Amino acid sequence: MAKPNLKRDWQPDKAAFDRLLAWLDEGTDSRGERYLEMRERLVDYFGRRSCHSPEDLADDTLNRVARRLEETGSIDDVVPARYCYIVAKFVFLESLRRPGRTELVAQSAEAVVAQVADDRAENERTFACLERCLQSCSAVDRAMILDYYRTTSGSARENRRQLAQKLGITTNSLAIRACRIRSRLEGCVRACVSAATYRPKSVSSD
Repeated sequence: MAKPNLKRDWQPDKAAFDRLLAWLDEGTDSRGERYLEMRERLVDYFGRRSCHSPEDLADDTLNRVARRLEETGSIDDVVPARYCYIVAKFVFLESLRRPGRTELVAQSAEAVVAQVADDRAENERTFACLERCLQSCSAVDRAMILDYYRTTSGSARENRRQLAQKLGITTNSLAIRACRIRSRLEGCVRACVSAATYRPKSVSSD
């Protein structure tokens, strides 16, 4: 029986994420703006190729870059943007071979995931895992991430601007904080789903 790909499911912790931010800044302190700019460029890259979930693929790309930095300590032989696009190309090619995979997407204040799965049981398992992972978050982080992805009658940009104002932080700081929480949630949900999927079935003896 196949086992979950732990390397693919790797998620950056705070130290790894901060290392990624510093690497993208190339010695300057953009306060996360360079990260957000790179993420938007990657979303556009995948969107122009008609990918199903360009934002998730952009996050996957940046997670892989962060993992590479974690493993090597530095990436000095190519400029950050160029390296990100090299990784994005491989992520894109892999996505063509993985149709219908379960991915996290925003839905409502009650849940942050809504991927239509081929198997209803798989979908229900993902929702159950998400609820469990949300409960593992602090009350502050849980409320913030649900508000961040809440569906409203207005635009998501305006909703997040109001949320940042409510929290007394900039929209850039809010986006970076949301990315960190989302990253932790994705890792938690994947681990939970994998554990449920690959748990050996008990065999009763006659």
